[in-house]
Amino acid sequence: MPSRTVAVASAVGLHARPAAALTSAVNDSGFEVTLALGGGEPVDAGSILEVMTLGVQHGDLVTVSAGGDGADVVLDGLVALLGRDLDAE
Repeated sequence: MPSRTVAVASAVGLHARPAAALTSAVNDSGFEVTLALGGGEPVDAGSILEVMTLGVQHGDLVTVSAGGDGADVVLDGLVALLGRDLDAE
């Protein structure tokens, strides 16, 4: 299963607004995507509650993973999203 690691750029981490942007992009992709903080247990990246319970802060490294044909393109898009300060937009 392909995966990517990225530092979260949003100034206050993955709180409600950035988490909603991420989960929306995941759900729009049609892929099953997981998100893990550091080396922790992965959660469903399409669930805002699961993403928010990770407690991801600004600068934390997270790993996004997905499987299937086209997963690399989806992961690249999610990494680009997480690499932006979604609070500033």
